Amino acid sequence: MNFGVWIKAYRIRTLPLALSSTIMGSFLAYAHGKFLWAVFILTASTTLFLQVLSNLANDYGDSVHGVDNKNRVGPGRVVQSGLVTRRQMLLMITVFILLALISGTWLILISLDKTSVILVFFMLGFAAIIAAIKYTVGKRPYGYVGLGDIFVFLFFGIVGVAGTYYLHTHSFDPWVLLPASTIGLLSSGVLNLNNMRDIVNDTAEGKRTLVVRIGTKNAKTYHVTLISLSIILSIIYTLRYFHSVYQLIYIFTFPLFILNLRVVLQSTEPIELNVELKKLALSTFAFSITFGLGLVL
Repeated sequence: MNFGVWIKAYRIRTLPLALSSTIMGSFLAYAHGKFLWAVFILTASTTLFLQVLSNLANDYGDSVHGVDNKNRVGPGRVVQSGLVTRRQMLLMITVFILLALISGTWLILISLDKTSVILVFFMLGFAAIIAAIKYTVGKRPYGYVGLGDIFVFLFFGIVGVAGTYYLHTHSFDPWVLLPASTIGLLSSGVLNLNNMRDIVNDTAEGKRTLVVRIGTKNAKTYHVTLISLSIILSIIYTLRYFHSVYQLIYIFTFPLFILNLRVVLQSTEPIELNVELKKLALSTFAFSITFGLGLVL
């Protein structure tokens, strides 16, 4: 089978956003005096496997439910277009479940020693795999009833950042929840743009995303709230642990978010949001790196 077809199915452009939580959690750990390269590498690989798994499951699930069709505004999917059969996609989904399990198990076993904590992280790992699949797969996928934003906030934000931080430090700092929430909110913003772009087709096919439920006008207000609150929380954390002006270098990413809000608020056609989706994902990635570098400097 053509390797390029699978690269398209993996949706590589979504991976920087997924890595933002790992990067943020690792930088926070480094700033608190603890960082392990093995933990970072395995956390990053596990995160990437989970993200690709989610992308593949989404491709398969939307095809089964009929949401992927000729009326869809976003990029074409490989199952719907006939480039990959459903059987082949299920096989590849299985491969990435195994890769996530192997990488995640290795990560947990080299990072933790307390049985109770190991069990908790195994539960979180299994929950992440199930969440990656159940977004669009199954009889009652949670993405079809407007719960996608909550799961994205939890797994891309709270679990991703705070979990990575704990694996490095073996400790929990409640203040870490602020930058964790920042990444979670920005990731939810990316999903919101995705759902705003697809609102017409989703409505027609019965996919009741949050945007379909509240409408485009309210979705724009919701988007402003997500971006604004993420900025506020990051600033609060910086003020709590302020030591140097270098910590403020992430402010240089703020214009990217402001431009995103401007385009979203002025948009009149869903297709106009397609480019903004990628821009917000990359802006979030840039934010996580500059925020972390500021802590290190």
